[in-house]
Amino acid sequence: MASIGKLMKQAAKMQRQMQEAQAQLADKVVEASSGGGAVQVTATCDGAVKAIKIDPDAVDADDISMLEDMVLGAVNQALEKGRETQASEMGKLTGGAGGMGLPGF
Repeated sequence: MASIGKLMKQAAKMQRQMQEAQAQLADKVVEASSGGGAVQVTATCDGAVKAIKIDPDAVDADDISMLEDMVLGAVNQALEKGRETQASEMGKLTGGAGGMGLPGF
């Protein structure tokens, strides 16, 4: 039974570490751009878009679809960077062992 107690302590410790990491990731910022920097997006690693900056020269009333594509591209790129950072940070905690990181699992 001692091994079950040890396993439970390890699981509780890992849960605390994961919660702390998730809180830190919510504050960690990634940036992405498209259109040669005409559109810049700032997001957090938990998937929240915080800011979108658009160079006024990128605004063409006759080609709104190009601007929409640049915004979409930059947002998707920023969110992907956030997901990659999150996976990397969480992988450090779990040791890449199927999300458990516990011996025998």
